Amino acid sequence: MRELWLVGIGTGNPDHLTRAGARALCDAALILVPRKGPEKSDLADLRLAILDAVGATAPVAEFDMPVRDAGYDYAERVSRWHDDIAAIWAETVSKAGVSGPVALLVWGDPGLYDSTLRIADRLTPRPRLRVVPGITALQALTAAHAIPFNSVNGAVTVTTGRRLRDHGWPGEAETVVVMLDGECSFRGLDPGGVTIWWGAFLGMANEVLEAGPLAEAGPRIVEVRAAARDAHGWIMDTYMMRRDPS
Repeated sequence: MRELWLVGIGTGNPDHLTRAGARALCDAALILVPRKGPEKSDLADLRLAILDAVGATAPVAEFDMPVRDAGYDYAERVSRWHDDIAAIWAETVSKAGVSGPVALLVWGDPGLYDSTLRIADRLTPRPRLRVVPGITALQALTAAHAIPFNSVNGAVTVTTGRRLRDHGWPGEAETVVVMLDGECSFRGLDPGGVTIWWGAFLGMANEVLEAGPLAEAGPRIVEVRAAARDAHGWIMDTYMMRRDPS
């Protein structure tokens, strides 16, 4: 694999793909598509639908994503998982026997809350990388709620549910964005003066949104999130919280 193109595809809506991303998919010699089990088969189907929509004709090589080994602590578990993914990429490309650029469709944007760049660093020899940016879940969330990402002169922190549970509200940030928080960690915060904007399946036909004061919207989000996950077998969601500056 001499050249690897990481193409951001947005959050599930084929219309989110940029013209640069569409050209990259059409110019690639091979396209990798991950499979994440039968309960998430529609994620692979969405990628294939995007390829069909842009008229990409390169062969598609599907591969099964490995499972994280629960026998290690979190950091070691993720590191070993990334090693396994890199090895699968290399093996899949080798078996395909195709020369030329290899493209990988990346949910959202390759540079935000995604590990494809870190995984690519594990490839030996390291291929020449090209990154085509995509619409992020943050953009899709703020657009869906018609709100700005930042307040005037206010600090924004993007974090994880794990860190929110362990450390609480981060520092002096007025606005906090939390990605893929399966534990709904906002429940551990003092809700006073906090507004939350939440969205799942952003950009898709089954998009779900909730917003309001955290004390009122928080319980609704927990209930709606559980129902949506049960209905689809998986969920991708993001939320933003903002403290009243007063």
